[in-house]
Amino acid sequence: MQQRRPVRRALLSVSDKAGIVEFAQALSARGVELLSTGGTARLLAEKGLPVTEVSDYTGFPEMMDGRVKTLHPKVHGGILGRRGQDDAIMEEHQIQPIDMVVVNLYPFAQTVAREGCSLEDAVENIDIGGPTMVRSAAKNHKDVAIVVKSSDYDAIIKEMDDNEGSLTLATRFDLASKPSNTLPPTTA
Repeated sequence: MQQRRPVRRALLSVSDKAGIVEFAQALSARGVELLSTGGTARLLAEKGLPVTEVSDYTGFPEMMDGRVKTLHPKVHGGILGRRGQDDAIMEEHQIQPIDMVVVNLYPFAQTVAREGCSLEDAVENIDIGGPTMVRSAAKNHKDVAIVVKSSDYDAIIKEMDDNEGSLTLATRFDLASKPSNTLPPTTA
């Protein structure tokens, strides 16, 4: 059984922006609504893409110098909401389902390896929201695709084209099982 799920809304929040504009353009061209944060949202808007800032979606501003952006029930409810099971509570709280999360984490290892890296620089490169979204999306991989590697962008678009805008459960599981992700490897 393929268990295809359409991708209608994607949240993009990346530190490494390589390929993100082209990927977002491809998603948008296929009718996917784009949500984004901070620098990613600014970049996409500069390139003329229709993008909704997460703070506009949640009604809650980014705060504490960007430390709090995506840590909000409307974000995590949209990612964790089980389609067909949590629909009523999502509707009650005006939580829209998020079908794809595109995230890569702050470059902590590279930051602390730099000569002269201060403790303050190191601390500010500890990513909180990114890993939390990765874990939420991986937990709900039956309904949500978690994309952590730009090398997957082309294959995702191809599969969406081959499946009327949808991704299969096998692909969502594969994406959730990437080494930099949080699901344990399968023994099957």
